[in-house]
Formats: sequence, structure tokens, C-alpha cells
Amino acid sequence: MSLFSILYYFISLVVYILAIPYLLFKSRNNKYKKAIPSKFFLKDNKPFKKDAIWFHVCSMGEAKAIKPLVDELDSTNISVITNTGYEEAKKLSSNVRYLPFEIFLPFWIKKQKALVVMEAELWYFLFLFAKRKGAKTYLINARISDKSYSSYKRFSFFYKRIFNNVDKIFAQTKEDKKRLLELGAKDVEVIGNIKLAQLPKVTRSFQKPNEILITAGSTHEKEEELILKAYDRKYGKLVIVPRHPERFEKVAKLIENYIKEKNLTFHKFSNKEDFSSDIILVDKLGELNNIYSISDVVILGGAFANIGGHNPIEPAYFSCKLISGKRIFNQKSLFECVKNFKLIDNDKLRETLENIENIEKSSLVQKGDIKPIIKELDGIR
Repeated sequence: MSLFSILYYFISLVVYILAIPYLLFKSRNNKYKKAIPSKFFLKDNKPFKKDAIWFHVCSMGEAKAIKPLVDELDSTNISVITNTGYEEAKKLSSNVRYLPFEIFLPFWIKKQKALVVMEAELWYFLFLFAKRKGAKTYLINARISDKSYSSYKRFSFFYKRIFNNVDKIFAQTKEDKKRLLELGAKDVEVIGNIKLAQLPKVTRSFQKPNEILITAGSTHEKEEELILKAYDRKYGKLVIVPRHPERFEKVAKLIENYIKEKNLTFHKFSNKEDFSSDIILVDKLGELNNIYSISDVVILGGAFANIGGHNPIEPAYFSCKLISGKRIFNQKSLFECVKNFKLIDNDKLRETLENIENIEKSSLVQKGDIKPIIKELDGIR
């Protein structure tokens, strides 16, 4: 190893030793019972046995984004950082691991055909030792935001060493390419944001009502009640699509109790597949994108409750005015793909609906093309 690598390893080791008491304390929490022992003590975390295409992602959004790439390949290994990333990656591959802390990587990494790293997972030893052990190394969906650019430049001496071990980078925009080259990257190709490679599809066409259609999509416990309390008929018709089918009847009763006081009409979509009533409960699966396609406004569930949010790409693809709660911690990377959306506190929903006309329609940033990545990986698998 170079002098820099030895110094980096020593600093990482000191940090690790100092952090052990904290890690042991945190590992008692159910949320981290598997992740911390795996990442920091290598518990049940053996190296990948199979010499394959190795993807490394951080969390759920990144794991979802690599699905079309994984689907094109015969065999893949996937490493992750977060619990949600781990659960999502398990849907894609039987070979999933938490990425160990850097002091373990020189010994943990075995020969792979390629290492494909998503976005900003710039771990020095990850690229260094994957390349040393024979893997072609790639950084995909690379992006350097305005906010983080100054920080990258301040530590450019460090990032240059990382990029020395990256064979090719697929960047989101021309501006990202320019910044990456300034930081020492070598081979950079712009292909857009690959999180937008999987776009929603309409499977059935419905007749749009001749007025504003507000869809509350993927709602959870207590969110329907919040939405009904904030709703007024003058805003338009309201469609409610609960996330879980086992809650359909409970939500139906909630709506029935609400309309008693309001002199409003209501029907279930399973009884009548139209939007003739004031409030419609969609108690059928697989219709959400079809309904988004004719909606004017979407109140996206999962973030008024503490769920972590739901996919904003779908309503944004159909240019809906998009409203969400602020608890989007599982969907932050996907919200970055959307222009024009409102994240609000729960008690601001009525006020926001009062001003629907002032909300801009949402849209998607540059669509991504995964073909160049597949072509690159086809050459080495």
C-alpha cells in the first residue's frame, strides 16, 4: 500500500476503536441489530463467494434504481449500507451483504468481474481493493450538487485518489461531468438519471371528470382522517387509494362517517369504476398510475404518517400538482428527481388545498438511459 493508504487505514482504525462503545450501545436497538454487527464486526457477513458483477448501493432508492440493470444480468452480488437498502436488495439478488467498514475491506473483498457503485458511495478502499483484485470499476448515476460541490473541492486531494481507481463514470448531467473531471475523474459519460429509467405505465384509460380531481395516493393509518378533515368539496372531487388492501373496509367506514355531516356522495371503485361521486374509495389494486394519469392534484401518502414517504416519480410523470408530508426519509433520492413539489407539516394541509391554484405542476428531471451501462457490463460478464 502507498503511504497515503497506510495513513488512511491508521486513521480509520483509530476512529473505529474509539467508536466501538457507541456501536455496541446502538446495536442493542432492534433497528440496528443486524446492520451494526454485520458492518462493524463482520457477524454473518462473509465475502461474496461468486465472481460476478458486484453492485454497491446505499439505501432503498438506489436499490430500486439498479433493478433494470440487475434484471439484464445472469448473476449479481449486491452490498448495501442501510436496513431499507438491504430489504430492497434481497428482492433483486440472493447474494446481498452489508458493506463492512473500510478497515475490513482489504481482507473482505474478493475477486469480482466488476464493481458498479451507485451515486455518491465514494469509499476509498472499496474502489482501491476491488480494482487491485481484478474488477473493472464503475460509478453510475454520478451527481455533484451545487450544495456539495464546494465540499468536494475542499477535499479534492482525496477524491483524486478515489477517481484514480474508477475506470468509468456514468454521470447525470453535463454539469456533473464537468465537476467530476475537475475532481480528477477520467472517463465520464453523460446518460441522465437512471432512477428515471423505469417510468410508470397506464394500463387502462379512465374518463376524467370535468373538474379538479384530487387523488390521495398510497395512504396509511390516520392519513385518510387527516386528509378528510382538510378536504372541502369546493376543492374538487377526492379519490382515496389506501396503500394496503386489508384497510379498504376500515377506510370505507371512515368516509361514510365523514359524509354523514357533509351531504356528500361516495362510492367504492369496486362497485362502480368511474368518478361520479364526490369521494371515491379505490378498493382495487393496480389502478394507482391509471388514476394519477387523470389527476390534477396528488396528496402522496406515507409521509404524513412516519412511514418514510412513497414514490413521487409516478405523480410527477403525469404532471400532477404534488403535495407530501415532510417524512420522506425513504424517498429522498427519488424526490431529487422531481421538480416542483410541496412538503408540508400535517396541520398545513387545509391551507395548502385552499391555494391549489398557486401550486405549480410537478415534472421530472432528465430521463436516464441504462443502455450504455448494460453495453459496458455485457463486455465483461
